[in-house]
Amino acid sequence: MQPVVERAAVLGAGSWGTALAIHLATAGHVVSLWGRDRGLIGQLAGTRVNQAYLPGIPLPDTVHVTASLDEALDGARFVVVAVPSHGLRQVVRDAAAHLPPGATLVSATKGIENGSLLRMSEVLAAECGAEVPVVVLSGPSFASEVARGTPTALVAASADAAAVSLVQQRFRTHYLRLYGTDDVVGVEIGGAMKNVIAIAAGAVEALGLGHNAMAALITRGLAEMSRLACAMGGRGETMAGLSGLGDLVLTCTAPLSRNHHVGLELGRGRPISDVLDGMRMVAEGVRTTEAVLELGRRHEVELPITAEVAAVLAGAKTPREALGCLMLRPQRGEPERNN
Repeated sequence: MQPVVERAAVLGAGSWGTALAIHLATAGHVVSLWGRDRGLIGQLAGTRVNQAYLPGIPLPDTVHVTASLDEALDGARFVVVAVPSHGLRQVVRDAAAHLPPGATLVSATKGIENGSLLRMSEVLAAECGAEVPVVVLSGPSFASEVARGTPTALVAASADAAAVSLVQQRFRTHYLRLYGTDDVVGVEIGGAMKNVIAIAAGAVEALGLGHNAMAALITRGLAEMSRLACAMGGRGETMAGLSGLGDLVLTCTAPLSRNHHVGLELGRGRPISDVLDGMRMVAEGVRTTEAVLELGRRHEVELPITAEVAAVLAGAKTPREALGCLMLRPQRGEPERNN
């Protein structure tokens, strides 16, 4: 059976957007890759390699690069949004007027919008209208590995079952498998919070605290993610899946993780401003931490690891002082009961 060839637009020419464009072309689609940086788009058009964000992996012939939203979105059946969380609203607002009828939006951004505290799918719905189907794509996935076609499993989440099924069918390949769910809240909270926990994990590694400490941090981080997700209407079992535990383990333990890298450098004593100045790509956990804390306050959920990460990022505590505060907290029972 021949795959269905459709047009797809990927908004965001960073590492993840470029990887998804390569993947969709591999899946048989005609893809437009949009970026706002005209210098980057020009380099991409000339060399066919995103040397800045995804070096060494050429774009397939069926990927067209453009700095024009109108051109990128023309005839697109799927519109994949893969821009950093802080820039997502403006990009989608600009794109909304150019969305083709019947297009499905796919959110590939992990984070919480500062100020509004909205999840990324909620921002998409606010800007494009509730009638446009939105599917959240999440799970353990480094861009370079997806672009190279290594085995990967992701989650497609939406309240629209037909949209989930469509994304599962059209985005799958021999190396990428998608599982469907309607727990959008759980999937997005897992995807956002794992970046915060990964900063703590990097600090634990830098301090040389050992495997026991890392296992404890990941496990209690998962409990923290579950606590908030359930308070917001998500399901606890989602946290045991790819968008929860799977993504958390990957981001906390792998050298490719940008948030883990931030934690490593903080644990080595570097101030956060210096760490971020040396990074070209966005570490979403830095921006997400305060938003998650505010969500915790709103829903009356205790988030001790997130609170300590916030204190370290603010320069109020050293990573070692933050760890001491976590270890000396009142002891409690396990497992926790999520309502």
